[in-house]
Amino acid sequence: MPVPSFARLNNVVLAAFATATVVGSVTCAVNDGSTFGDDDDDDGTSSGTGGEGGLILTTGGGQQGGAPPLCTDPGCVGNTPQGACDGALPIDSADGMDGARAIGICQQATGDSWGVVSATYVRSDGQPMTAPELAIGRGILNAFGSNVQPREGAQMLALSSGAARQPTDPGYMSVGGHWKDMMPHGSPPGYPKESPSCPGVTTGEPYDSAGLKLVIKTPLDALSFTFNLDFYTYEFPGFICSTFNDFFVAMMNPVPQGLVDGNISFDAQGNLISVNAGFLEVCYPQSAGGKNFPCAFGPGELLGTGYDEQANGSAATSWLQTTAPIENPGQNIELMFAIWDSGDGVLDSTVLIDNFKFELESGVVGTIPDPK
Repeated sequence: MPVPSFARLNNVVLAAFATATVVGSVTCAVNDGSTFGDDDDDDGTSSGTGGEGGLILTTGGGQQGGAPPLCTDPGCVGNTPQGACDGALPIDSADGMDGARAIGICQQATGDSWGVVSATYVRSDGQPMTAPELAIGRGILNAFGSNVQPREGAQMLALSSGAARQPTDPGYMSVGGHWKDMMPHGSPPGYPKESPSCPGVTTGEPYDSAGLKLVIKTPLDALSFTFNLDFYTYEFPGFICSTFNDFFVAMMNPVPQGLVDGNISFDAQGNLISVNAGFLEVCYPQSAGGKNFPCAFGPGELLGTGYDEQANGSAATSWLQTTAPIENPGQNIELMFAIWDSGDGVLDSTVLIDNFKFELESGVVGTIPDPK
């Protein structure tokens, strides 16, 4: 199955340091005309422009040769460990910041530092997820079934058009048909959108949505970010290319260059993450919906999740990795992870999200099977 290639470019910050002079514990980069944000404080450090645009940063230790030093300004991520701030978060926490911690974003923005500015559980239209019956659509899980563990730390975020629980968790409801809210929800901007692999199919209104919206002040030295996701659906194999399909999106604002809308999670054909995408490999091999599914990973990752309750049915993607560029490091971005059912609220889907990391290298928008 073809997947988008990921161009890996040198970090502009590291390139700027290539001819830097190290004196004691302070590194001064050459004037290369680059701009890296503003810092007007008088604390002896700077992450702004030097002279005629030269970049000046501080570093915690001198290096003579080898890899260039990393930025240790409070606004930089540098080599600061990321993630592993969960483990004791309540499964039913209504605090959006706990959702951020569950996926690996631990730091809140304060002063000059990068981090989460705000975190809110929302519906597919971005409105707060305040209806009590929708609360079960979010969850912080230690595992999902017998064979799926978090990708970092000890917990992960689950969002579901049904119950974001596994059968052993309190509040679990069958994934075969837990309709929570009989009223439709609005769509993200530019949606509903049809799957390119399903010509002639019209998608229904969103129901039973669940989402997490984050506003994040990005690190000054981060050029991209990545996160892992794992999508499960009860709609396989009977409802491929249907008006009732469930969808997952990761909406980013500002919209990355080259995208029609802000969704950064999609397959090589442009399909949203759904039963119609080209990533379903956790399943029983079969032909369905006019397509052949080799199901290379077999059904093992369905065991104990609730998605194993229909014989030879349900499917999952296993862990995928989405990458997106940060075009203006140091500025705020908004991310909204959301899942919903279309046309009605039965036959549920769940997405697991974890291992969010800022990267010091550039990245191209796209989603691939997790390479790790």
